[in-house]
Amino acid sequence: MDELGPAVDAYPSWHPLVRNHDSRSPVTWPSRECGYTGLDHTQCFAHGFVTCPYDDGQAVLDSVEKLAYKHPAATIKAEKLKVKLYSASATPILVKCHWARTLPMDKLIPLSVAMPLLLEKEVPCWEWAQLAETWESMRPYFLGEPRGARSSLFVSQETGQYIKKVWEALIYSGMFGPIKV
Repeated sequence: MDELGPAVDAYPSWHPLVRNHDSRSPVTWPSRECGYTGLDHTQCFAHGFVTCPYDDGQAVLDSVEKLAYKHPAATIKAEKLKVKLYSASATPILVKCHWARTLPMDKLIPLSVAMPLLLEKEVPCWEWAQLAETWESMRPYFLGEPRGARSSLFVSQETGQYIKKVWEALIYSGMFGPIKV
């Protein structure tokens, strides 16, 4: 947990671990939809996840290598762990997000990293969007789970407030269409 952060229930849709997918349907959990194969008995943490398939785990390692997610903000790497977790016949695989910038002591993703990732993911949606989603409907996708009104285990209250302000400026611009109520 010192390295990967706290256990989480879902990632923000802009997080490097889940962002490699079709933007029309946000994904918040590592799956085939975002390029992973062979996952089984997966536990997610803020900056990585451990999965324990009942084979040698090569499918997971290959899928992470195939993703080749290299971005100015982070890279994704996978490795076999030399411990037994979940079951003696399972192979634990660690998939980790290596952030380009050192995270602060609290391990929360700073605004200077979170905002560009969110904007890269969401702004292109203006091309096909018919309705703008409000902060309330997008909050789970932008903050991850568990979360509060403007913060989560990924971003601070201050970062969450700025994300909310920017999102509201975008939807009120009309770029996504009328606001869904």
